[in-house]
Amino acid sequence: MSAGVRIIMFGRQGAGKGTQSARLAKHFDVPHISTGEMLRNAVKQDSVVGRAAKAVLDRGELVDDGLMVSLVQGRISQEDARTAGFVLDGFPRTIGQATAFDSLTQTRPVGFVIDLDVNREIVLGRLSSRRTCERCDAIYTATGKEPNNWKCEKCGGAVVQRTDDSPVAINKRLDVYETQTAPLISYYQGRGSLHVVDGLGSPDQVFDRIKTVVETGLRR
Repeated sequence: MSAGVRIIMFGRQGAGKGTQSARLAKHFDVPHISTGEMLRNAVKQDSVVGRAAKAVLDRGELVDDGLMVSLVQGRISQEDARTAGFVLDGFPRTIGQATAFDSLTQTRPVGFVIDLDVNREIVLGRLSSRRTCERCDAIYTATGKEPNNWKCEKCGGAVVQRTDDSPVAINKRLDVYETQTAPLISYYQGRGSLHVVDGLGSPDQVFDRIKTVVETGLRR
């Protein structure tokens, strides 16, 4: 097996996957591959793919397996991910995506699948208060005291609630997770690569738990 750290991060929306994936990628010096970011960029560019994805995302549904697999395949074939590894954030989300991804990574298999465990009630609260910069995608938490023209501290862009963070879309996404994505737990358990990590606590505490799992596994 080639050198490199290959990690899949999954869990309910709002569990903190993006934050922890970025930290892991920086720690292990590998690319952070966020399928959500890839799709949002396509939407911003108003491409054919972006327009199709936006309609699905606004309904709180999952994007077609074939499109997601194609996007990920293109990214992991790039030099940085192919040689150093990656932290994959937001993919796979269905058994179909997982089996297709296994076929793509036979020669460079994923070593760690992290299930960031946070219950539904907590992530529902987190997502309902989440706000995003329209320009740079920086994430903020609304407290109810923000001005009407809330501006991003990083780039000055407008801070808004994303369409897919509305209560209706959130509940739809969580329902979809339970029916389509949660079965991945059993899938990866059967392959011996799943590690369930408690996602509650400060970002530093959660990161330390995940890092310990990965570094312990690498030493074996």
